[in-house]
Amino acid sequence: MKFLPLIVRNLSRRKVRTLFTVLSVFIAFILYGVLVTLRVAFSYGVEVAGADRLVMIHKVSLIMPLPISYGGRIQATQGVADVAHATWFGGVYQDPTNFFPQMAVEPESYLRMYPEFVMPEAQRKAWFEDRTGAIAGRALANRFGWKVGDRIPIQGTIFRKASGGDTWEFTLDGIYDGDKEGVDTSGLFFQYDYLNEAREWGRDYVGWYVIRVTDPAQSAEIAGRIDALFANSPFETKTTTEKAFVQSFANQVGDIGAMMTAILVAVFFTILLVTGNTMAQSIRERTSELAVLKTLGYSNGLVLVLVLTESCLLAIAGGGLGLLASWWLVRQGDPTNGLLPAFFFPPADVALGVGLVAALGVAAGFLPAFQAMRLRIVDALRRS
Repeated sequence: MKFLPLIVRNLSRRKVRTLFTVLSVFIAFILYGVLVTLRVAFSYGVEVAGADRLVMIHKVSLIMPLPISYGGRIQATQGVADVAHATWFGGVYQDPTNFFPQMAVEPESYLRMYPEFVMPEAQRKAWFEDRTGAIAGRALANRFGWKVGDRIPIQGTIFRKASGGDTWEFTLDGIYDGDKEGVDTSGLFFQYDYLNEAREWGRDYVGWYVIRVTDPAQSAEIAGRIDALFANSPFETKTTTEKAFVQSFANQVGDIGAMMTAILVAVFFTILLVTGNTMAQSIRERTSELAVLKTLGYSNGLVLVLVLTESCLLAIAGGGLGLLASWWLVRQGDPTNGLLPAFFFPPADVALGVGLVAALGVAAGFLPAFQAMRLRIVDALRRS
């Protein structure tokens, strides 16, 4: 600590240069925080997908339905612990731009399948007993200002009522939260029986099945066993792990992780050059002072540590403030007002950011520090 005033004095020697270097690092780490948050938003389902869950769809396409009678045969398959199904509704609420997932499900089996959806027991029971009831995620409810007991009219774009008309009304019986960050709370779920009994066409068919297996290590074997049950039938199936199923959707917009990584690598390489150049210029300007320090008895190792500390303080000042600012920005909430299913700065990425700050400080200062350490007193005085 006794050398801190000396280090601070050296950094403040060229105030404008130091300020712009700190600002460059600051902006780089704000960008880092925002990009990793967006990566989470676009790939949220991949991280939270259940390791013990499989998804079964029609072999041709997800939009092709499957018979509801398949459920019993799947449940009887060796290695299957539980089965649930879901059907995409695809309706419009108030305006076509108000997109959000709407799915018809069997309430009890679906909530067993997804224990990460948590809600008060009273709301859960109310939904089970209400044929026209629905539950909405917290993010979706906040987006439209919904509260328990509201009536929600949704215009069907795929399913019409057999009695005529395409407006389906639901009573909001509950609002669910996620048991951890990253769980999607932007969807609306309602009773499959309501849809099945009232729709004009497609009765006794569902969109896809979700299957819980007893042993995740045998997922591939169980998936093959299930698909074999329906081979050569009019409704052949394709069963994959839930993670692979969700990843296929994420890949439709590109490899978000690879794109974010490429951008960040380019940004940090540029910042490394900027910070390294600042340190190199600072050392060149202080060649004679370094010679004096060594003349006074400062060891080569101590000179190395002083220069590296100076570089690390630059990185900490800019990177630390940048991480803090990006964390604060993300804490303000989803700027799309609920369109992104997950919007948070993962603790693991915060820790990685701290590591990057330290790595930047060491990498940018190592070469100048090494040169300062090897500097001979005679040579330094001759240059000055």
